[in-house]
Formats: sequence, structure tokens, C-alpha cells
Amino acid sequence: MRTKASVSRLILALTALLAGLIGLPASAQELKLWRHGIVEAKSDAGIVFMGSKGGFAEKQGLKIEIQQFKGDTLALKALLAGELDSYEGNPGSPMIAASRGADIKLVGCYWPGLTYAIYTKASINSPAELKGKTFAISAPGSLPDLLARAVLAQNKLTAADVKFTIMGSDADRFKALAAGIVDAAAASTGLAPEAEKSGIKMLVHAIDAVPNYIRFCIYSTSKTLAARSDDAVHFLAAEIAGFRYALANREQTLALTREITLAKPDNPQPAFIYDEIKRLSAVDPDMAIPMNKLAWMRDLLVTTGNLTKPVDLEAFVDGNVRTRALQIAK
Repeated sequence: MRTKASVSRLILALTALLAGLIGLPASAQELKLWRHGIVEAKSDAGIVFMGSKGGFAEKQGLKIEIQQFKGDTLALKALLAGELDSYEGNPGSPMIAASRGADIKLVGCYWPGLTYAIYTKASINSPAELKGKTFAISAPGSLPDLLARAVLAQNKLTAADVKFTIMGSDADRFKALAAGIVDAAAASTGLAPEAEKSGIKMLVHAIDAVPNYIRFCIYSTSKTLAARSDDAVHFLAAEIAGFRYALANREQTLALTREITLAKPDNPQPAFIYDEIKRLSAVDPDMAIPMNKLAWMRDLLVTTGNLTKPVDLEAFVDGNVRTRALQIAK
């Protein structure tokens, strides 16, 4: 038979246990699944994955399931097919899709500076010399495709002046260039250390050539935002908190990059791209929506012929999710 003292101790223990359960993040109880698409992980993966892998999603009551794609146009298709709740990529394909009536909403831009480049064989000395060359890009409307067209247009060349070949990822295109299969390729500046060792030239750095070109914004659909409004806010809050942490904690971010990409400790690419991002302030953790840059992007798409029907940017953008997310990001 229990004594009053033992009963009191039991009650205190149960009370403490219940208090602990109440105080636990939803991950210890029941997390809501949020499916997010990204372009295939590379040397900046620590920044991209920090929101989902750094414990920030759990604080917001979510489990963020990351799905990787060879290109952002494939992620867009998955979003529109209902296979994702959100995805991140350049604004080109979503604008084109929105102009054709697709249900897509831009909710925030976390990578407004384009840490991307056009690499070439060492014998090519200027963009004008790309005429007649074989140029590796990704799918039409993707970042590599649109960047290539923008740089060509700046140098009074058109798509017809080069031979475009579609290759999946940045790594795929870079390897094809290194092997001499193509003459030029669009890929992340994170590959710059490898380019130097391979005798490959960084012909154009995008942030110099097209400073208004946005690398990554996050998109969802009006259907998802209406049905899962609070979850969308919590998702964006987790991402914001993750980006803030990543930019303030270099070594932890590099460690996460190596874990995700299986990069060896002596691989210079993760440190190179992290330091470049910091130097150029290429990532905005608070995900401001730069309407002036989006307008520039829209005009670029018209110039390159990708956009034939105007897109209403005010209808394309939903800033409410970000406004609410900033209030709870932690």
C-alpha cells in the first residue's frame, strides 16, 4: 500500500512528465509533413538544408521532406502535379507558367544574388567567341538556360548562334566540359576550385554580368496556401531561422554540406561557395521579395522570347506568408 509520501512523489513525477510533453516540440508528438523540392544538392547544401536538418522545422511543428531534382523546371512540374507543397528555383519557369494560367505563387526570395557562372575551355576568351560553340545547359526555362540566353543577348548573340545541349545537373555539365564534350557550360560558382585544377576558365560570373538575376525564390500554389495557410507560414519560418543560423555558423554549415553531399574534408568547394556567399551577401535570410529584380527578370524573358504574354507580378507574388513567418521565426 502506497504511503502519502509515495503518492505525492508519483503525482509530482507525472506532473513533470506531462509538463515535459507539453513543452516538447511537435517532433516528439506529431509533426505535419511538408514536401519541399530543391535542385540537386551541391556545395551549398548546408545553407539549403539547414531549415530541415538543423532542428528548425521541428520547432515549427513540421517535418520537412526534401525531394531533389536535376533542374528547377522538374520541381515546378512536381509542384503543379500536387507532388510537392513548395519548391525553390529561379523565377524564370514560374513566371512563364503563371503567364499561361498555372496556379503558382512566389512567397519569398532567399538567394537574390546569382552565384553562378559560365565556364569554358581555356581557349575561349570572351562571350563573343561562344558563337558556333557547343553550350551545355539544363531544361528550357531553367536557370542555366536563361542565364546562357541573357549573356548571349548582352553580347549581341542569339540562341541560334550556339549549339545548346541539355544535360542534367551542374556536375554533369561541368564533367562534360572537362572531358571536352562541350565547349561551354553553365554551373554553380562552387565549382570554381575544381575548374582551376582542370584548366577550365570561368568566362562570366553571373553576379557581374546580370546583377539583377535572382537565383532562388520559394514557390507554392494558391490552393496549398489556402488549404494549409498556417503550415506554409511555419515552413517559411523554419527556412528563415535555418538560413540565419547557417550564415552565422560557418563550421556547422560546412559540416552539414559534407554530410549531405558526402564531400571529403579536403574538398575546397563547400568553403569556397560559403565564403563567396558571405562576401557577396548573396543570401538574404529574411527572404525579401525584390519586385524591381522580378520586373527585370520579366523583361529579360520577353527579350529572350521565353515570355510572350505579360505576367502580372502583383498576382504572381504572395507576400503575406513571409510577413507572418518573420513574426515567428526563431
